[in-house]
Amino acid sequence: MLKALNVTKKYGKVTACDNVSFELDDGSVTVLLGPNGAGKSTIMKAIMGFLKYDGEITIAGYPNKSQQARRILGYIPELPALYPNLTVAEHMEFLARAYRLKDYKQRTEDLFTKFELLDKKKKFGDELSKGMQQKLNICLGMLTDPGVMLLDEPMIGLDPHAIKELKNSIEEMRNQGKTLLVSTHIIDSVDMLWDRTLIMQNGKIKANITRSELEADGRTLEQLFFDVTEGISEDAMSHQEEARSDV
Repeated sequence: MLKALNVTKKYGKVTACDNVSFELDDGSVTVLLGPNGAGKSTIMKAIMGFLKYDGEITIAGYPNKSQQARRILGYIPELPALYPNLTVAEHMEFLARAYRLKDYKQRTEDLFTKFELLDKKKKFGDELSKGMQQKLNICLGMLTDPGVMLLDEPMIGLDPHAIKELKNSIEEMRNQGKTLLVSTHIIDSVDMLWDRTLIMQNGKIKANITRSELEADGRTLEQLFFDVTEGISEDAMSHQEEARSDV
């Protein structure tokens, strides 16, 4: 379980995350939506412990910067950060040794097969295309088999096969009881995957709703997103709710 409580992050006079709170259950996929600059990447980096912030974040009850939390927390960043002097295979080995993983070689082979990297194992990081770099980025994030996974714009640059395999992997992880938080601004890429959505704008959580609640409301995820981010006021949305209840 992932829990954020009153998380605030400021860059000088700019408030990137403003009193953000939410709680995500095990065995669920939450999609984090918002326009550019909404604060999505900031809250993801705060969860990972990359930033200083005010508030509290816990992973399975442990402070997010603790060793216990780090063992079960995985991250696929928006931009791959690869070592130019390591091969594709050496990247996986480096991470496996850092986490003291056992029997990682078979998992590496399985991931390389799934994301079509078997023939790229001996290539260096800076020899890969952007799409191949993102595939390796995903394999690295999945190698440790984390219980809580953060994915920041994971589908950018992927080919259709890799997108399909990533979606299958997300569904498999959910079925295994893992907690996933997927940040994106491309609604179509996650429309069939999510159990809960968080919509951010100007550093605040503007909507926190489950799929079943949204379906009962009669709106699509896209409609909710634009209702929240393109100026429909809370009063207007309240009037819409009252009108629906009178029907």
